Amino acid sequence: MAPPSLTPALRAAIRAQTRDQRQVGLGAVAVVGLGLGVLLVGHLIGPLDQLLSDAEQAPLLRVLVVLLLVLIPTAGIYSLVSQFAFWEGWIGSLPEPAQLFSPQNSRIHSTATQPQPHYVVYLDGIHLHASDHPPRITAFLSLLQQSLGPRIKLLSGIEPYTVLPVGLAEDPGSAWFWRRLFNLQEQNPSALVQVLAGLLVQANNVIKVGISSDRRYGPIVNMEQALKVAERLAEVGFDPSSGAPITLLGYSGGGEMAMGMADYLRRICRSPVRIITFCGVFSGNQELSRVEGITTVVGTRDPLQVVGRIAFPGRSPLLPFTRWNQALRSGTVRHTLIPGMTHNGNQGPFSERHRDAVIQAIQAAMAAPSAQSRAN
Repeated sequence: MAPPSLTPALRAAIRAQTRDQRQVGLGAVAVVGLGLGVLLVGHLIGPLDQLLSDAEQAPLLRVLVVLLLVLIPTAGIYSLVSQFAFWEGWIGSLPEPAQLFSPQNSRIHSTATQPQPHYVVYLDGIHLHASDHPPRITAFLSLLQQSLGPRIKLLSGIEPYTVLPVGLAEDPGSAWFWRRLFNLQEQNPSALVQVLAGLLVQANNVIKVGISSDRRYGPIVNMEQALKVAERLAEVGFDPSSGAPITLLGYSGGGEMAMGMADYLRRICRSPVRIITFCGVFSGNQELSRVEGITTVVGTRDPLQVVGRIAFPGRSPLLPFTRWNQALRSGTVRHTLIPGMTHNGNQGPFSERHRDAVIQAIQAAMAAPSAQSRAN
């Protein structure tokens, strides 16, 4: 049975990317293992002294071992099965690309006479479990929209770590688990429960990042994410005939999702696509030769930047013919450093100390000439 949401041309493109890629997905395995390790150390183990007593820390560590050995591999298997189920049309579908921007499915007919804005799509990090953002990120996005001005439209609330455009609590197949977990989290004030719930959400989303980077299963995930973003663009009146530019803005694991979907989104929307990541963790395995530009905003004290370079061999300078290194040589990639910024917390990109610098870096990246114009 053919995938219900893909035209033959796009389906052929996905198959072309997956052909002859039967080797083990080392990048996915590496990023899941290393990413979870860093999350445990950076996000959980550090605050334990403040959140938990010594008596509570011992059972937590035992539970963490069980999670690593049982639940996380199970989540990985479920993630792969859910992608296959989506591909076969068993758990719902997304609109056909040709139907996304028809008048009955979008608001193009009401905005066709108006100039199209520049669209910026924000993709959140691995902590995300619903369309709502934490207060600190919401404040950051509000300031970002104000700084970008009225001619640039910022879209947020995209769920890049689920199969369909819903949060984890509505995800087909696993909603029963997440709803019970979140209900327990709300009803039980224990810090231990809060930590465990956060760990499971992050573990699930890190696995999605790993799958996106894999050359066997990644094309399905990335096409799926591109369709979700295109559907959201159609809802706000995006017109593909206008050629309005699109910028994918990815934080942390959202950087990998941005790079994965960029080329598919370019073809669906027939518009130039630019990628900006801040504190991004990404593989660079995807098709990057036709994006308008890639800007990485990096904190000098962000440990996950080192993990990303180690976890994904394609970013190693020892492999000069990888897609990432080809993009570097072509001048597509720009790097911006922010002194003293870490990955999250009080020194992270959403903190009052660094958020203005991050917003300024995003503005500069959007104003920079594209790789194509520099080549000409």
